[in-house]
Amino acid sequence: MNDQSAGKKKAYVVLISLISALGGYLFGFDFAVISGALPFLRTAFALEAWGEGFLTGSLGLGCIVGCLFAGTLVDRYGRKPGLLIAAFIFALSSLGMAAASQFTFFVLMRFAAGIGVGMASMLSPLYIAEISPAEDRGRNVAINQLTIVIGILVTNLVNYHLADGGTDSWRWMFGLGAVPAAFFFVGVLWLPESPRWLLSVGKTQKAEAILARIGSAAYAEKTMAAIQSSVQQGKKAERSVWAKSVRPAVVVGIALAVFQQFCGINVVFNYTSTIFESVGSSINQQLFETISIGLVNLLFTVLAMWQVDKLGRRPLMLVGSLGLSVVYIVLAVLLQNSFSPGWISVFVLLAIALYATSLAPVTWVLISEIFPNNIRGKATSLAIVCLWSAYFILVFTFPILSKKIGTYGPFYVYAGICLLGYFFIRKKVVETKGQTLEQVEHTVTAH
Repeated sequence: MNDQSAGKKKAYVVLISLISALGGYLFGFDFAVISGALPFLRTAFALEAWGEGFLTGSLGLGCIVGCLFAGTLVDRYGRKPGLLIAAFIFALSSLGMAAASQFTFFVLMRFAAGIGVGMASMLSPLYIAEISPAEDRGRNVAINQLTIVIGILVTNLVNYHLADGGTDSWRWMFGLGAVPAAFFFVGVLWLPESPRWLLSVGKTQKAEAILARIGSAAYAEKTMAAIQSSVQQGKKAERSVWAKSVRPAVVVGIALAVFQQFCGINVVFNYTSTIFESVGSSINQQLFETISIGLVNLLFTVLAMWQVDKLGRRPLMLVGSLGLSVVYIVLAVLLQNSFSPGWISVFVLLAIALYATSLAPVTWVLISEIFPNNIRGKATSLAIVCLWSAYFILVFTFPILSKKIGTYGPFYVYAGICLLGYFFIRKKVVETKGQTLEQVEHTVTAH
């Protein structure tokens, strides 16, 4: 295969990855929109600490349902139908939140949005991992994280400009989510099905045609042989995610998913206004900080995409977890002693930079690649259910803890969790860069 043909095939895979990763953009939208809308929602729904926490965390509860639903759906009907359903739910829930006039209905619509987020958070990286050649998989899966942070940044910019539109500004903030959801739905219609899923259900010719579009004829032949061998072994093996042969991979996947949330960074994303309000920032300053966070998040996510297939997954995770532990302690001390918003901003942005180059993209990469073919859908679903359960606990408890022990208090807890995560990664996480999914399967289960 000549260089020009290879370049076209690589561009085709990147394009597929970008379209699939639009699910990540919508994930970023629903994730970030609450930060800018909370000051308005507190007034509109007369929120107390528990109500604020439950309203924010209801997205996570919906994500749990979405992951459970998606796990069964994609193993039976394929990855593509799941992505289409997620896009439709995104659009419907965005319009529903915008129209809400009661707290209960708004929470119900945010819960529905969570179903779409949960499905996309599982399916987009899973699909990209299954469609990508081994040497580009880390970077391509990280495209999903890139679109998440672009979604966060664009949403924060829109929120900032809408904030002066009066008490109903929050309705526009949520309603505009229907626009990218429509683009996502149309894009998914064009995507091919995952060749690994096609082979698992016996559709050999379709799988071979897709693999040939991704790489050379030799690549298609070699990949099909490896996948079919894995599928055959999987048929002989127990398909339970708790079977002894696959348990090590499942335990690591769940632990990484929970750690990505309990590391505490999503408190910074979702409660930016609360953190900066505690040191005297105005509403405009609070919204401006969300933009700064989005810009730093984007810049360092691009850096992670460049390095994840060079430095590897494990080194990035180790540096990120240990670095966050140190930064959180400093941030907690600054908040406790009421330092100026400028100093708080420096260490908030440093925490975002560390997270964006490590736990944010790499966790999704590892979850998408460490599970064996025969249980990948179920195991990925289980890991991400645990991730969103941890997210709900994190964002629900933060307003309550802040009220009882101060805004600074929880950051000491998150620092301790990050230190424990560092030691877990050192002991349990193996390097997977440059390996095919079938090679990763053997490496992880043998560890």
